[in-house]
Amino acid sequence: MPEPGAVTIVVPTSNGSANVRQLLRLITESVPARLPCEVLFVDDSTDDTPDVVREAARDCPFPVTVLHRREAVGGPGGAVVEGIGAASSDWVVVMAGDCRHPPSLVPELVAEGERAQAHLVVASRCAGGGGRAGPAGSYRAAVSRGAAWLAKSLFPRRLRGISDPMSGFFAVRRSAVTAGALQPPGSRILLELAVRCRPRTVGEVPFVLRDRRAGESGPTAGEGLRFLRHLAGLRLASSPARMIAFGLIGLTGFVPNLLALWMLTGAGLHYLPAEIAANQFGVAWNFLLIETLLFRERRHRHWADRTARFALLANADLLLRLPLIALLAGPLGMAVLPATALALVATFVLRFAATEALVYLPRKDRKDRKDRKDRKDRKDRKDRGDRTARTARRGAATGRAGRRPEEDRPEESRTARSTA
Repeated sequence: MPEPGAVTIVVPTSNGSANVRQLLRLITESVPARLPCEVLFVDDSTDDTPDVVREAARDCPFPVTVLHRREAVGGPGGAVVEGIGAASSDWVVVMAGDCRHPPSLVPELVAEGERAQAHLVVASRCAGGGGRAGPAGSYRAAVSRGAAWLAKSLFPRRLRGISDPMSGFFAVRRSAVTAGALQPPGSRILLELAVRCRPRTVGEVPFVLRDRRAGESGPTAGEGLRFLRHLAGLRLASSPARMIAFGLIGLTGFVPNLLALWMLTGAGLHYLPAEIAANQFGVAWNFLLIETLLFRERRHRHWADRTARFALLANADLLLRLPLIALLAGPLGMAVLPATALALVATFVLRFAATEALVYLPRKDRKDRKDRKDRKDRKDRKDRGDRTARTARRGAATGRAGRRPEEDRPEESRTARSTA
């Protein structure tokens, strides 16, 4: 029987059956002799990848488990989050399933983490001695370097010590990952983890990215847009940042407002109803930008409900601002200009707080129910995977890898043996 795993290797896969046996062979050759391990495949495949993993696991001297997800929520990043949650070791190493990340580096990542008492150790292509196989000036390498520069520019403190935030190969202490904090929209799970969980100590180990063994992938325009939205979501995760963005979006709303006012008054409409109608154009513009850029991840209510609530708050802003100006400039004796400026600031803060609380705040009871259901589903999948791994190990240990265990045999076979 293998020793308890000192590290859990989490491998997100999607239709990667062609790489499974080679990856497990490389892990077998380089990891167990130096570090007890277990391998956990979190699979989003529509092909026979889970069956190939179970078959290949019979020849491995360490536990191999596959968790097949019915829904690929969050893509590869979501698979990694589920894998970290299901891991049984303190150290979790995340690596790709296409053999581009050398398994021989797994013990070094964990050793560096123990030596430096680090919470996160990144296998970096940008550290001294690191790089990538193939042409150094390839299009994919240039895109990766540009994405890394943009991410480090937006998060200089949180990514300090990480030269390659786009890396998909890293080791992290399971205790350093905050439960429920990660919301990855795709494959950039390291960036998500470093920004949201803020590991206190970070280390790096250089590595050379290998050529893909099977399958092809390259940066696309859709992936680029998802990455930019991801960066925006991370940057706007705090309330002060969201408030600043809310104000900037509000300023842009003056353009459609003034344009509509000019057109309506030019058509002969009285300025008062024209002002009310023109304000709706600004409200619609602001709503579209806020929905798309600011609160994209919080659109939990129905779109009609959100639209009505936002319009009500935006128009209530006008009704509140005028009485407030009258109060400041009348009984309180303030000049009109500073009274107007103070009223604008006060109503802006109230409008932002009300928008967060009444339009885009997640319903806590629904979120709690979903979190409990997700935890239960992960536990059930891990239990099924553990049973599969134990069955495979028992078959290999007794030399009957191709035969089913006793409890899996047909009822008539067991009855016949009892009779005999």
